[in-house]
Amino acid sequence: MTEARTDQRETGLEDPAAGPETAAARTRPGRWKVIFVALLLVAVLGAVGWVLLGSKLLVVRHVEVSGAALAPRDRIAAAAGIRLGVPMARLDTGEIRARVERLREVESAEVRRDWPATVRIVVHERVPVATLERGGRYERVDRHGVTVADGASRPAGLPELAVASAGPSDPATLAALKVLTGLPEPLRGRVTQVEAADPESVKLHLRGGPTVTWGPAERAGEKIRLLESLERTAAGRSLHSVDVSSPEVLITR
Repeated sequence: MTEARTDQRETGLEDPAAGPETAAARTRPGRWKVIFVALLLVAVLGAVGWVLLGSKLLVVRHVEVSGAALAPRDRIAAAAGIRLGVPMARLDTGEIRARVERLREVESAEVRRDWPATVRIVVHERVPVATLERGGRYERVDRHGVTVADGASRPAGLPELAVASAGPSDPATLAALKVLTGLPEPLRGRVTQVEAADPESVKLHLRGGPTVTWGPAERAGEKIRLLESLERTAAGRSLHSVDVSSPEVLITR
């Protein structure tokens, strides 16, 4: 009998009667550890949520605007409608951007959170490419026909846009501006007026050169090469008018 008990201790065999209690005791520390980690995670998430949404630590304290030249910065900030003291995480940057882009001077905008307390608004303004007189005032319009600014005197350095119903939805306006903005800079700088009775009859008036009947906006590359070739000759530089509306048939006077 003594030898049998000795063998059982030496081989490490456990008493079958104590098996379930021993297994349960081993699982208790693991279960409490899982519960502790879960509670800790909930506490951390709650603290992070409070810092982001409920505390005064990460709230808007500054609004900075850059990229503005035509539109005053305070008007851009007012259009953005950002209230100081609002939690940074609660800002709807898409809605802020949409409000800023409703300003006529702004073509597009970017709104960024600069943690911990600054909102940065970067605007890309519309670029005036032509001017037109309407109602006794001179409007500056961009390549889309949108009025960017207006004033009582004609702005220097911009060609005149001559169309019947200027606006971003007018086909003649869009055709004239497409031709104008597609010209190479040296040629574009000589345009004093771009006119269009309809989208198919764009005409350019050049400073120190001929009146160019351009026609539709299509085939711009061919028409530009024709004009540049003419201007390299003495006869071409003395022309009064040039018709390049059909590049295959050049008409000069």
